[in-house]
Amino acid sequence: MELIVAVYDDWGIGARGTQPVALSADRKFFRETTRGAMVLVGRKTLADFPGGRPLPNRVNVVLTRQDTEIPDVVICHSPEEAVALANTAERAMVIGGGSIYKQLLPYCDTAYVTKVHVTPESDTFFPNLDTDPQWKLAEILQSGEENGIGYEMCLYKRI
Repeated sequence: MELIVAVYDDWGIGARGTQPVALSADRKFFRETTRGAMVLVGRKTLADFPGGRPLPNRVNVVLTRQDTEIPDVVICHSPEEAVALANTAERAMVIGGGSIYKQLLPYCDTAYVTKVHVTPESDTFFPNLDTDPQWKLAEILQSGEENGIGYEMCLYKRI
């Protein structure tokens, strides 16, 4: 499996259920990278999507402990169930939030990490792959600046 995440300089990813700073370049990168893939997401993160609706042109899988039904979404109740389903897809990507990343990171071998060079207040963090001996930076795919904020889209691979 793969994952995609935007992190700040302190590897924060959000506060109070949303991204404090979001760049349009990263949103475009996210859309292009996940298009056509199965995406694995938490219920709260799905609620933060535009209109709280599943992403178009993707198979949306929500990992939740709740007994719920969400239109146009496949529900999984355990990481193992989500991984088994992901293994049936040509491409499966973990897209957040924090608890979903934590549960599914051990099953991922590729990570697309947009490093956004600011440090807003965050209450949710992603593990620092730069200091994790199981991961290596394979390539910087793109870099730039938007509204005075620098960024890089990085590709990490599990060693």
